[in-house]
Amino acid sequence: MPSLETNGTNGTKNTNGLPDFQFFNVIDGKPRTSKDNHQVIDPRTEEPLWDAPIASTKDLDDAVEAANRAFKTWRNSTTAERQKAVYDVANIIRDNADILTDAQMRETGKSRPMSRFDVERAAWHFEYYRTVALEDELQYEDDTIRILATHHPIGVLAAISPWNFPLILSTVKVVSALATGNCVIIKPSPFTPYSLLKFCELAQSVLPPGVFQALNGGADLGEKMTLHPGIQHISFTGTIAVGQRILRNCAGTLKKVILELAGNNACIVCDDVDLDKVVPQVATGALFHAGQVCVASKRLYIHEKIYDKFLERLVEESKKFAVDDDESLAFGPLSNKANYERAVGFIEDCKKNGYKIVTGGEVKPREKGFWIPPTIVVRPPEDSLIVREEQFAPIVPVMSWSEEDDVIARANLDNAGLGASVYTPDLDRARKIASQLESGTVWINQFERPHHAGYFAGWKLSGFGGELGKQGLLHYCHTQSLQIAK
Repeated sequence: MPSLETNGTNGTKNTNGLPDFQFFNVIDGKPRTSKDNHQVIDPRTEEPLWDAPIASTKDLDDAVEAANRAFKTWRNSTTAERQKAVYDVANIIRDNADILTDAQMRETGKSRPMSRFDVERAAWHFEYYRTVALEDELQYEDDTIRILATHHPIGVLAAISPWNFPLILSTVKVVSALATGNCVIIKPSPFTPYSLLKFCELAQSVLPPGVFQALNGGADLGEKMTLHPGIQHISFTGTIAVGQRILRNCAGTLKKVILELAGNNACIVCDDVDLDKVVPQVATGALFHAGQVCVASKRLYIHEKIYDKFLERLVEESKKFAVDDDESLAFGPLSNKANYERAVGFIEDCKKNGYKIVTGGEVKPREKGFWIPPTIVVRPPEDSLIVREEQFAPIVPVMSWSEEDDVIARANLDNAGLGASVYTPDLDRARKIASQLESGTVWINQFERPHHAGYFAGWKLSGFGGELGKQGLLHYCHTQSLQIAK
């Protein structure tokens, strides 16, 4: 690999004020340029960023060949060797935190403090799997037989990554693959290629060639990955429609598939909560990163007895998520023009249908950047666009409820199987409600944030398979049953 000085990662400024970074596809341990490049638009300034190389079909074939070659050795590495490798990668992330923070903040529009937190969280994922691994499990034993379940890597993983949390969500896929003896080729979102290309480049110093590679491109590259016979496993985070297409494509070669898809998540607030404590939590769950979080509270259901007081406080709390705070730890612009235009469509639909907007609703509060202020919509009907579809923006419908059976039925949409939250100090009541919510994760008395030690999977239209925690590693392995006669 080139030194930091020669590959542009020394942080000097170029003529347009950007750090003088260079970005490469990474194939078989080496950087590779391309005759075709594209530039991402900074969501805060709407100015172009760096050139990002676009991988060709030959680049993909070369990467797949290198990964399959590396897999022959990497699959036989010991758990201890792999755990040392993932710990070394964690240190690479920490040692280069400034570079990764700068690249990600510009491509996503996040503030520097928010981007720095993402980088640190990415390192935590590798740190966690330094001590967590799958072991052989005794399934059954009697006088005649002993049955063990053992776990073996699948092969080459193609990780197709989202744009909202490039480093956090992608490192889940990378570390899960590496920790279980797989090789991985990561494809960043074309909206956010920079941080992942740089991360992969830097990680080459501590990993064997071909074990971890990166290819940048658009939907056509992702499509080729899902159809490539040399790739055995796909992990994707994104929309339901694309996830369904991936599943159909992978059926031809019976690839293993993990899909984390849309989450039109419900937040249920009971009548016995402490408003001083709960309103700020719910606001953060709905508005953090401008609502661009897979598990964000997309639909708020507030008990009728406290609805008016809750709404009044929520409006005041939303003012803390300001469009003029460039160092905010919680808020920023929408990360790309496509998502901004989609969000504008939700607001226009609310206005066209006469829904009451009690705060926000402006679509261009700043001269530059893809900003939408926190927007709260009061009691839109259940069949409205703002309730039926995931907004992925700081636009929050707030509904009321009085009967538990009714609010649970309203919460359980087909596209709401990723997460949910329940607020009540009565834990028996919380557990009862949670057990009836058709979601892979339910957060009780806290806003929704996946934890690296907790299994995370979507139900219904929100996912297929899962990741995170010790259980998540099972989705990166084949299980072999050893049945040993006595």
